[in-house]
Amino acid sequence: MRLVVDLGAGLGMESSSAELALSPLDGLHRALGARMVPFAGYVMPLSYPSGILAEHRACRTHAALFDVSHMGQAELLGVGGDAALEHLVPGDLLGLKRGRQRYTLLTGHAGGILDDLMVARLAPERLFLVVNAANKVADFARITAHLSHGPHLVPRPDRALLAFQGPRAAGLLGEISQGFTALPFMGVAEGEIAGINCLVSRSGYTGEDGFEISVAGAEAEALARRLLALPGVVPAGLGARDVLRLEAGLCLHGQDIDATTTPVEADLAWTIAKRRRATADFPGARPILEALGAGPARLRIGLRLEGRAPARAGAPIIAAGEDIGHLTSGGFSPSLNAPIGMGYVVTPAPEPGARLAVRVRGQDLPAHRVTLPFIPHRYAN
Repeated sequence: MRLVVDLGAGLGMESSSAELALSPLDGLHRALGARMVPFAGYVMPLSYPSGILAEHRACRTHAALFDVSHMGQAELLGVGGDAALEHLVPGDLLGLKRGRQRYTLLTGHAGGILDDLMVARLAPERLFLVVNAANKVADFARITAHLSHGPHLVPRPDRALLAFQGPRAAGLLGEISQGFTALPFMGVAEGEIAGINCLVSRSGYTGEDGFEISVAGAEAEALARRLLALPGVVPAGLGARDVLRLEAGLCLHGQDIDATTTPVEADLAWTIAKRRRATADFPGARPILEALGAGPARLRIGLRLEGRAPARAGAPIIAAGEDIGHLTSGGFSPSLNAPIGMGYVVTPAPEPGARLAVRVRGQDLPAHRVTLPFIPHRYAN
């Protein structure tokens, strides 16, 4: 089986290697024989010699290690930092408890999603942020411009970020660390892994249980090698990660969500906290809340195609011969042994199970709507 990976415009960057940043794990990737590609301003591993299918299988059945050091990490320090950041997102950050992390969205005045991000509370006046690689410069500038005297944002480009994912990840991590395996889903804690200081959250982008581990860049390779030395753990690249997140029905910013997409259209209305709906004091609150009340003009849905041919982003979605939308992500699902896709259709959207088609090179491939995610999430309780 041949997997074709769709990572958006990132793999099509026309940049020379001299213009691209390197992960702290670049040397390790090359030593492991990774196929390196440009992505979001970095050179990152697409896959390793074992191949995307083997990496995907390892994550779904055992454990895999991903390098996601291209993501933007920062600390928001000082009194009132949470309140200031809350005015840029629809999530409840004032209610975020110590040792907990929350997924939220930076919204624009038209209601679009400028980025999605993770926010963790490490202490009453200390938040830790993880934003998307392609947006980190703009995100950090936007947040900094909104801060008044007191709180301040400290980008942490000195840190690497590893994702240790899979049903055996917790058990394996417990062999070389103490305390992290007791974290609930979206819990976060600081401590040591194999004697290395780390910031660990129980979260990920694969739909599997696992951890994201922030570590000083200088110690990233030692930590990665220790994790890869655990029984059965394999390195995995961007290719497997993209297939896994699509199966999990998770959005990729710049592809499935962007500044033209509202949270309601993206089926992410759950990120808008009840209190924030009442206060309506975040960017784009008016169009977002109007869409919540009246319903969006379009909606993100999942599709499963018949046959074996995958469809890619941009392919039209067809209902009764009419173009009703387009795919934003698509590919072949090894878990389902079938092609799948996500995209937007005009509302009222076809019901789950409805017969549709996806147009690929002038041919309408039979498909039907399915309820997301394609593969049930297996997060920790």
